[in-house]
Amino acid sequence: MQSSLRLTTLLAAIAATTLIIAGSTAAKPAHSAPSTKSAASPTAPSPMPDDVQVIEVTAKKYEFNPSPIRVKVGARVQLKITATDHVHGVKLSEVADGANGKPGLVFSSPQECLRVEKGQTQTLEFTAQAAGTYSIRCCVHCGWDHRSMKGQLIVEP
Repeated sequence: MQSSLRLTTLLAAIAATTLIIAGSTAAKPAHSAPSTKSAASPTAPSPMPDDVQVIEVTAKKYEFNPSPIRVKVGARVQLKITATDHVHGVKLSEVADGANGKPGLVFSSPQECLRVEKGQTQTLEFTAQAAGTYSIRCCVHCGWDHRSMKGQLIVEP
């Protein structure tokens, strides 16, 4: 009788310990936020705070693809730009077309002309703070039709 009581007490203690351990590890949320990646569609879902919206962009004679690229106000965005045919450059205006000069995009590092070598990928990271249409242009001479190599970033409210 006493051994049966000890066995029951031991099993109850093991069950309680297991529940405590399982509860303490399952209740904690993961702090690593996954990236939202959009290669096929220029419009990706709205990111959660602290998420980075990653958009794959190709640069080739004489286009950026996708274009236009659509993001939401408040989004942290990384454009992963790959030059597929030869060297290109990327210049993304920090002021929306037709705006009064106040920057609507805030870049994570100073941004003039981002040079992308053939077959290489460069990252352009920014936070979209104001709605509007922003111009993207090639800033490294890439051939006869270089001046027509343009794209758009549309920041939606």
